[in-house]
Amino acid sequence: MMTSLRNLSMPLRVLFTCFLLVLGIGYLAALAYLFLVDVEPHASKGQGVVEGIAEKYHGRPTLLETALQGAMSDRIGGPDKRRILQWVRAGAKADDFATIKPILDANCVGCHSANANVQKKSGGPVPSFETYEGLSALADVDTGPTIAQLAKVSHVHLFGISIIFLLTGFIFVHSETPSWFRIGLIVVPYAAILADVGSWWLTKWDTFFAVVVIVGGALMGLSLACQILISLWEMWIAGADSRGLARRGAPAG
Repeated sequence: MMTSLRNLSMPLRVLFTCFLLVLGIGYLAALAYLFLVDVEPHASKGQGVVEGIAEKYHGRPTLLETALQGAMSDRIGGPDKRRILQWVRAGAKADDFATIKPILDANCVGCHSANANVQKKSGGPVPSFETYEGLSALADVDTGPTIAQLAKVSHVHLFGISIIFLLTGFIFVHSETPSWFRIGLIVVPYAAILADVGSWWLTKWDTFFAVVVIVGGALMGLSLACQILISLWEMWIAGADSRGLARRGAPAG
């Protein structure tokens, strides 16, 4: 018969408890880091969590695209705007700058030039659209992490997190919860790992899958919390009741 958490020796309960507590604190620290690095910076720009994740893995529009589709959307007509956007999305190549320069000269250079009045009034630098060099900084394409970068981060997470759940799962499997519950709580975090990491790759292809990143991460966190809290409960609270009854000669529940 498998030893339950309630009946472990004191040294084993102390060992498992120290591991679970430190792991739990480490996970909370990871959540704090995630908030400070991935959530708060995007929130300060008015972006939601899903939008921020999509930008992280899929990339973000160039500054020129953002301006043409936002604050400057009414300054250039539809056909001309599409020509500029096509140039940007094709890589904003210097050889093709001449194809959009007449549009810039007619619509943009009045405000975006080295001697523009708007620069004198604002007192700050205004990008010049007179030359390719002046415009190229606003047309840098951000396509998110490269395939090599995704592969590097993915294999580290898959190896590391799967080992963490192997250890926490080994402890939790000795609980006295129903067998179906234990099996489910062992399988779910591994499925969540694959969903989370796999959706990084899918989000690079389509921003729709940014939602799966959140769902996968949430399931991993919930599974880890359940494994830790149930194990601690049975070792120290429910286990204390059982051991007390056993010492008094009464049958343990």
